[in-house]
Amino acid sequence: MRESYIAPDACDKWMKGQVDRKVPYQEKHVVQQVSIVGNMETFGLLPRGGAEDAMKEIAVKTAPAVVEFGAGRGYLTQMLADCYGIKNIFLVERRSYKLKADRSLRQNEGVKLERLRIDIEDLNLHGVKALSGSPYLAIGKHLCGPATDMTIMCCLHELHNRTEEKGHDKHQLRGLALATCCHHLCQWKHYANKAFLSRLGIVEEEFHAMTWFSSWAVDGDHSSHDSLDSEDTSSEVIRGTEKPDPEIVGVERIIRGIPGVERSALGFMCKDIIDTGRMLWLRSKGLDADLVSYVPSDVSPENHLLMAKCRS
Repeated sequence: MRESYIAPDACDKWMKGQVDRKVPYQEKHVVQQVSIVGNMETFGLLPRGGAEDAMKEIAVKTAPAVVEFGAGRGYLTQMLADCYGIKNIFLVERRSYKLKADRSLRQNEGVKLERLRIDIEDLNLHGVKALSGSPYLAIGKHLCGPATDMTIMCCLHELHNRTEEKGHDKHQLRGLALATCCHHLCQWKHYANKAFLSRLGIVEEEFHAMTWFSSWAVDGDHSSHDSLDSEDTSSEVIRGTEKPDPEIVGVERIIRGIPGVERSALGFMCKDIIDTGRMLWLRSKGLDADLVSYVPSDVSPENHLLMAKCRS
């Protein structure tokens, strides 16, 4: 996978720590956010001049809104607002958080902010009246497991199934930038590109195995969570009502015999395959799409960034 570690000039004040200290500041997260934003700029989703050029877009009413999926506290969007002058913001998050960026964002002149407390799976962007008529960018940092698939399905559904309701302008997806993570949580029923896996001879059962192996890219020893020790001390074994399956025990021993470096490599391969399928699905829908490693694995092993932009 192509490495693309980018720190745009527009984010200098964040990289140098010259930001509002009311916002929790952790360097490793800032490095990740800066590279996501830098890759968006390089890929053509953001103006190269940062906020100054963004203001020119705002002046002619072509600046996109930003919809952050799985927004959490909203700090990725905070960086876009600070460095690129984004004014129209929608944060999609089902959970409630303290120490959100919302207060700081609302203090930015001209910023319109709306939080959408909803599961991504249930979101219909056409129902968001404040987004009507606006081009938008979809972003997300660490979209866990199936949330990535739900997000691209949500955005592409909007792109290809626009309603022509009288009195409502259709809004338009300009592009997306999604940092994927937690591939071990991915689900077959939600995965966007089953056809890609089928062509590789990968069926549902093998997909589940791949998601399980993918966690080794992060911890290197997934077997520690389901080890023989934990099985042997289970209530069923202690009571003598159930014996460990010899086949499962054999698999556990094989896994323990695999060096940690090899387990990690296998985990990364599985993550690569899962995200490559997502990228190819976006291309099949007519978008320009790319998949890069946006930070070194020692900064975060969850370092895949999926980007796409509409050609028209």
